[in-house]
Amino acid sequence: MKHTYRIGLLLALLVAGGGLAACAQETPAAPVESDQPADALVPPTSASDFTAGQLDAVLAGSWRSPANRARDTWRHPKATLQFFGIQPDQTVIEITPGGGWYAELLAPLLRDNGHYIAAEQAPSSGDEARAEDSALRRKFAADPAHYDRASVVTFDPQQPVLGAPGSADLVLTFRNVHNWVMADTAPAMFKAFHDVLRPGGVLGVVDHRASDDASLASVKRSGYLPTATVIKLATDAGFKLEERSEINANPADNHDHPKGVWTLPPTLALGDTDRATYQAIGESDRMTLRFVKPAAATP
Repeated sequence: MKHTYRIGLLLALLVAGGGLAACAQETPAAPVESDQPADALVPPTSASDFTAGQLDAVLAGSWRSPANRARDTWRHPKATLQFFGIQPDQTVIEITPGGGWYAELLAPLLRDNGHYIAAEQAPSSGDEARAEDSALRRKFAADPAHYDRASVVTFDPQQPVLGAPGSADLVLTFRNVHNWVMADTAPAMFKAFHDVLRPGGVLGVVDHRASDDASLASVKRSGYLPTATVIKLATDAGFKLEERSEINANPADNHDHPKGVWTLPPTLALGDTDRATYQAIGESDRMTLRFVKPAAATP
């Protein structure tokens, strides 16, 4: 009996001291939705300690709307932001954030150690009161626990100035370049990105991608752009293409729709006409490009 007892005790100690510890290490905790403020989800860390877990925390944040969560499948925010090299202590400018889909992630993520700046286009009428009452500003004001340290600035797309020269580490723009191309303001915008970034700073671009053999003239009003057009806009402004990614590619999108890119979700410009077909395709095929502002001029 004593021999049996000792063997049982030894096995119990081995399990408690080794086996269970190993299981605890091998089974990661699933991300859970949290009602805690952003500073509880993203504790102060150095840039070198930045982990995928911090992105998981904001992706699971309860402040995100259900409609926005549903689009993670198509927008791949975690992989996209990692590709652009975001760090928690950076100054990040998002250009024309619209209703704030990415702002819901970026502002809480950068709240404690970095700085999130939303750059909105000034109203064409020059109505300052309307600019001060944008949907994004109202969103930020309604939830100070997550957005109180975010900033909103406005710019004139004809002569854009986004901040002091060299003041930003990262400039991001999601699905906006096609609008500037249609408005003939794209060269000025890319110059402004170059001006505000520090040497070595990164420009991240996501936009609707036209077929490789498409000319700009044939797709300019469709919302799609040739990848070469976007690369030329950036390199003409002084950037170097560092890398491109297929993170946001959608092979089901053939780039040819009656109402251009707006035929697809989320706009569904044809209403109920062929709605199921376009929902099955999903959101557009997109290019994902990372450019860098050279640290010094090449001799």
